[in-house]
Order: sequence, then C-alpha cells, then structure tokens
Amino acid sequence: MAETSRPTLRLLAGRHRRALGGYPWIYSNEIAMDAAAKALPAGTIVAIQAADGRMVGAGTFNPHTLIAVRVLTPDPAAEIGTAFLTDRLRAALHWRERLFAIPFYRLVHAEADGLGGLILDRFGDTVVVQITTAGMERLRAPLLEAIDAVLAPRCVVLKCDPAARDTERLESYVTVAKGALDGPIEGREGAIRFLADLSGGQKTGWFYDHRENRAAVATLASGMRVLDAYCYAGGFTLHAAVAGAREVVALDRSADALSVAERAAALNGVAGRCTFRRADVFDEMERMVGAGERFDVTIVDPPAFAKSRKDVPTALKGYRKLARLGAALTAPGGFLFIASCSHNVDEAHFGEEIRRGVEKAGRQARILRRSGAAPDHPVHPSLPESAYLKAELLALD
Repeated sequence: MAETSRPTLRLLAGRHRRALGGYPWIYSNEIAMDAAAKALPAGTIVAIQAADGRMVGAGTFNPHTLIAVRVLTPDPAAEIGTAFLTDRLRAALHWRERLFAIPFYRLVHAEADGLGGLILDRFGDTVVVQITTAGMERLRAPLLEAIDAVLAPRCVVLKCDPAARDTERLESYVTVAKGALDGPIEGREGAIRFLADLSGGQKTGWFYDHRENRAAVATLASGMRVLDAYCYAGGFTLHAAVAGAREVVALDRSADALSVAERAAALNGVAGRCTFRRADVFDEMERMVGAGERFDVTIVDPPAFAKSRKDVPTALKGYRKLARLGAALTAPGGFLFIASCSHNVDEAHFGEEIRRGVEKAGRQARILRRSGAAPDHPVHPSLPESAYLKAELLALD
C-alpha cells in the first residue's frame, strides 16, 4: 500500500479482525480515540491502521458517532473525489442495467455499493440523493459531479432529511440541486404507473425494495378482496388492483400519501375498485376485526418500529399485534403478507412474533414464502445489517 499524508486512525489491540475481514463499519470503541482523533472535523477522510501496523484502508470519520468510520476502500492512500465516486456509480449502474429494462430502481445502496452514507434512487431522468453521514456530506460537491458524469440527469433532488442525520449532528434539508421539480413524479414498475413525492414523501418517495414482494402478492389478488395496511403511496394497492382484485381497502395515517396513492389509482384506471381510508392503522384494524370484516389477502407493511436496539422489545410486541390483527382479518383459505424494515430486528425474532400473533388469533398457517429486498438493494456480505427487509407470506386455514 502507498503511504498517505492523510490523518491516520489506529485501532486498539485486538480490535482489527472485523475491519481486516471486510466489515465496513468501525466503532468508536475500536479506535485509539486520542486528542488528535477527537479534534478531527466530522467527515474527515482518514487512513485506518491496525495496532500491529497493518493498514486497513481509508474511510470517512466522525468522532461523535458510535459508528465512527465508514470504510470506503482498502487502499489507505486512494484519492477519494470525483473520479473515485464516478467509478463507484458506473459499477452500480452496470449491475442495475443488467437487472432492469427501464431506469426506475435504487442505483446506490450504501455500503453494499461501496458508498456508505449514500442512497441514490433513480426515477428515469430524475435522481433522488439521500446523504446520511458527515463524510458523504463533505463529498457532496464531487458526488454531484459524478452523478452528472454518469447519468446526466434532468433533475437531481437532495432529500437529506432522515433521522440518521441527527446522530451525525447534521442538519436536515430538502432541495433541488439541478433542474426543477413540480409535484409527484410518474414512475414505472412492470405494468404499473406509480407516483412518487420526491420532496415531501417518506424516504426517497417510493419503496423500490418491495418490488418483487408486490409482484408475488399480486398473483394472489385476482377476484379477491384485499387489505393494504400502511399503504403509503399505494405500491401493493396498485399491483393488486391492476392484477384484478375486486376491491382493495388501503389504510394510512398520512393524508398526503393517500392523495398520491389515489391519484395513482386513477392513473392506472383502477380507482373504482380502491378505497382509501385515513386512520391509525392499529386502531382501524382493531375496529375492522370487531366489525367482522374479512379479506382474502391481507398486506401489512409497517414503517420501521425499531430505530435502535433499545426499541426492539417494543417493536416485537408491535409485530405480534399486527400479525394477530392481520390473521383475524384474513378469511379462511386466505393469505397474509407481513413485513419488517427494521434492521435491528433479525429474521428469527421477527418470524417468532409472527407465529405467536397468528397463534393468538386462533389460526393455523403455512409459510409459503420468506423474502427480503429486491436485487437493487444488495446485501453487503460482511454487513448483516444491510439485510434489513424481512417478509413472510402465509396461507391461513
């Protein structure tokens, strides 16, 4: 490895194995956090060295966070700027273009694409950029240059408002860095035309991660009555209705999301078979159970219940309750699809709570399908946390 003049962080004795094995996060308690390290500005690019002198690589550093270093490359002297970012974007684009015929997908999925702290979603000639770390924030200017070099998009939206920025001591902002944005933008997913609110919606405006799950559930929907709980912009709703569901009831507490979903239903010619209800989902599901409502296909896709590990016990109770309510609302011979996007909740614990919830509803189930995110959301082989999405499709007696 070439020598480097950039600041060097040294790992504590015995704390280098994961980093040398390819784990892209280095925690603050693994670093010799001396006065010089603590004085480095958040987002500084550093070289990382093991206690025995071996070089680990280079990454961005924030002395204020538990995940202190996001490793970007095993080369401690690598120049990390426009050319580096351009190469990473081109590599990410290569795989997406092999996977998808039209340009609607997640283009960069953080560490799995070698760019920790960055999410980049593509909506045709519009790109949404989500920056979650101080290191990537300091690289914003060369990143925008790289996006232009690789994609030459008409519009670039910086949607930098996730809660993760708080832990990095970063202010949130939403702005259009290039071009103009006038309301929700139309996208395509298979035969579906969807609408995504890129500036005001959740995350980047559309959840590409459920692409394959939506398609799988839609195959069960023809002629059926379907419930889509936490419908957001109508992803599952649209797929089910276009697949021939006789009725879809869609629930969400966000009036803005429901408005976008309702417009998208009209765009697909299925508005007459879709009913959109604004409600607290737990409360509305409880009410429907009490009213004796039943659905042939029940979809429950809640937001992240566990933002941190301390939230996990409460989150597990929430999944158990949703499974109980979902099972109670599903007609005999029907199907229940339920998901978790909380990376702090592992698959085994999630599955156990689903089992307990279905059992509490007095139902018996078969697991037909266990799944995760679509392939434009790859998993870093050394970072289990990147396999955040978990879902089960159950057949209920």
